[in-house]
Amino acid sequence: MVPEGCGKKHVSAHSRERIQDAVEVPRGEATDTQSFRLLIYAGQAMLDLLALSGGIFLGSLVRPGFFASYVHSAPFPLMLFTFMVANFYLRAYTYVALFTPHRGILRALGALWITFGASLLITFALKQSEQVSRAVFFTSFAISAATVVVARLPLAWLVSRMPEARFVRRMLIVDGAPVAAPFQFEVIDAEALGIRPDVHNPIMLHNFSRLVSNVDRVVVSCRPEQREHWAIYLKGVGCWGELLVPELRGIAPVHHEPNLGLAGVLVSTNALDLRSRLVKRALDLLFTVPAIVVLSPLLLVIALAIKLDSDGPVLFRQQRMGRGNQLFDVVKFRSMRAEASDHSGNRSASRDDDRITRVGRVLRAASLDELPQLFNVLRGDMSLVGPRPHALGSLAGAQLFWHVDTRYWLRHAIKPGITGLAQVRGFRGATDHEDDLANRLHSDLEYVTAWSISRDIAILFRTLLVVRHKNAY
Repeated sequence: MVPEGCGKKHVSAHSRERIQDAVEVPRGEATDTQSFRLLIYAGQAMLDLLALSGGIFLGSLVRPGFFASYVHSAPFPLMLFTFMVANFYLRAYTYVALFTPHRGILRALGALWITFGASLLITFALKQSEQVSRAVFFTSFAISAATVVVARLPLAWLVSRMPEARFVRRMLIVDGAPVAAPFQFEVIDAEALGIRPDVHNPIMLHNFSRLVSNVDRVVVSCRPEQREHWAIYLKGVGCWGELLVPELRGIAPVHHEPNLGLAGVLVSTNALDLRSRLVKRALDLLFTVPAIVVLSPLLLVIALAIKLDSDGPVLFRQQRMGRGNQLFDVVKFRSMRAEASDHSGNRSASRDDDRITRVGRVLRAASLDELPQLFNVLRGDMSLVGPRPHALGSLAGAQLFWHVDTRYWLRHAIKPGITGLAQVRGFRGATDHEDDLANRLHSDLEYVTAWSISRDIAILFRTLLVVRHKNAY
């Protein structure tokens, strides 16, 4: 819910209910194109693995008995693993590779080169090259190249005969500027749904994000005075978003939709593509699952200590902004007296805060109160690394965060994190002044625009050095 203190920006319960009902209807009827594409990619990956295995098997027939011994040795499973990783990083499983088969074939062949090259290098490094038949090696490579090409043809044929709308979902949002809808675009009347691009209304942002959460391309046709706000909405969601700008027609616009006959500008792209999101998710699970298992005794001890120290629940839940400006419930160990807990987040914790319990003070000093957020990561609401999620009522000085700088919403283009770039740089604790937010926002936007898996790993290790911090209270 919107916290008290939002003043004119407060949204009534009736309005929130009306928007929520309106948004859920088109979302429920739509096809989840991303899941369907993932299914197709998984099918192609299985065919690629079978193609490589078949190529090695047929090549090994040059030397009877070689395949049976090879399958039970380390090189064979290592080659399969290397082949999949190489395909992944060469983008052999992408929309482009799917709809332009020659690109997919070239990328898969590139992965095959890497696989056999790495196998040869490892064999040489381990001084086992004399055990590998050159005839088997080169024959296997040649046949594998042929089988990989053949394995790409069935799905290419199938995809070419399926409607593109099965793979890509497009939406045209009309806000006071009617335009003829192009083929295969869903048309949404923003006014009819009660959606207005109000950058000071988190409920509206949340519902807009729900509306376009499974959409691959969003195009907005609006009045000129509304373009800036719509641009923030699109960037905050982190989707492929465009604004139609008719006055640009004829002067080589950034993007042009032939079916519309109108010019548009690209204002937003996916902060992380599908491949990057999968890599980031894999890293989250790689660390989170073992961490939960190892820390289970500590979690139980902390829960018991909280229960014995003060009345109230062990866990504290608070609604915060997540990826794409969608609301979610963050979970923490309760560190304040239950009757004094601030669910809206209007009051930041201070060094001598009388709301904090004895156990809570120890937990907050060592950041142990954040440990239950590992379950948020496991659920997929959060990531290990990302901009810290804030309560809707959080203040910088006397201003709500988004009143200080509307770019605040852009930090939510990716999942929030337990730790982040701002935290390891020392920007944590109370936000008594507007500059306290400005420093964090600068770091968060830098992280969003320059994400890499290596940076995530570096931030995780740097976090270990700042678990105890002078601003942790």
